[in-house]
Amino acid sequence: MRHFTHIADLGPDGVHALLARAAELKLLQAGSGLSSGLSSGPGSGTTHGQALPKTMRDLSLGMLFLNPSLRTRASFEMAMHKLGGHAIAMDTGAVWNLESDEQAVMNADRPEHVKEAAGVLSRYFDVLAVRAFAKSSTLGEEHADATINAFRRHASVPVISMESAREHPCQGLADMLTVREILGQTQGAKITLVWAPHIKALPRAVPNSLLLSAAAAGADIRIAHPPGYDLAPQVLTEARALAQYSDGKISVTDDRNEALQGAQIVYAKSWAPSAEFARAPDNPVLKAWMLGSEHFAQHCPEASFLHCLPVRRNVEVSSSLLDSVHARVIDQAANRLWVQMAALEWLLA
Repeated sequence: MRHFTHIADLGPDGVHALLARAAELKLLQAGSGLSSGLSSGPGSGTTHGQALPKTMRDLSLGMLFLNPSLRTRASFEMAMHKLGGHAIAMDTGAVWNLESDEQAVMNADRPEHVKEAAGVLSRYFDVLAVRAFAKSSTLGEEHADATINAFRRHASVPVISMESAREHPCQGLADMLTVREILGQTQGAKITLVWAPHIKALPRAVPNSLLLSAAAAGADIRIAHPPGYDLAPQVLTEARALAQYSDGKISVTDDRNEALQGAQIVYAKSWAPSAEFARAPDNPVLKAWMLGSEHFAQHCPEASFLHCLPVRRNVEVSSSLLDSVHARVIDQAANRLWVQMAALEWLLA
């Protein structure tokens, strides 16, 4: 039985196959003449009016949201609708805290174990989708990915991640589909991932998945962050193995301007510092990492800008950049629909 909760479930060949299928589905939608939020570029166009295949007809997706959602919920519901299936969402207000520890004495605020929850939901749905962020910003907890891995163990149907403590794989694939549309391919794409300031410490799921997806897709990835804001060594090791297989490259620096020089794609995202590094949110040095349109003018005037959204304007990224011709964040978010349709097909193939 297949699951899709981590990029490792696909591997480089699977990443390329899903991106190709997502692009194909998007073209089919364009050819049908229906509204689809399509953007211009190599990933859009027309076909001969073929309809989208109803590959999910009579199938159901159960979506369990242990954290809030906007794009993820809307895009998964629409993905099932377009493929002929049905989705039901259970959100944080309707679901109590779930326990994932196999040996837990459940005398606190978690009245149900994932073992029972996954078992029951598996009887109702053909696929389960789970959103469960990290409960803290420690590298160890993020890497363990306890909740999503508990669902993998105890569900008797395929499980797909809508973002977990360690990864947000559907976001990573949407990022690569957007890169493919902008540049025509992902192989050798010069992608710079830049740390951004924020009002609170955020988990690393999105930067982890951008890194892993880009490495699997053969990109040239440069990561720029302040000292002490390292990504998990396990993720970097996995990404380097993917890059070696796909003929990609990975480099890490604390010099943002150097990393921006000549970039084709610039991706900004905040993430928490390493556990041993004291965080100072009002530190002017950290605030200076906010990206603006002036950085593009100076270092990468032809680059496109990506962000997973939501984005805090004039904290992480300046409004001038988000409102500029560089920004492709809406196209990027729209591509969540197509990669999730492809992933759902793959899970039930």
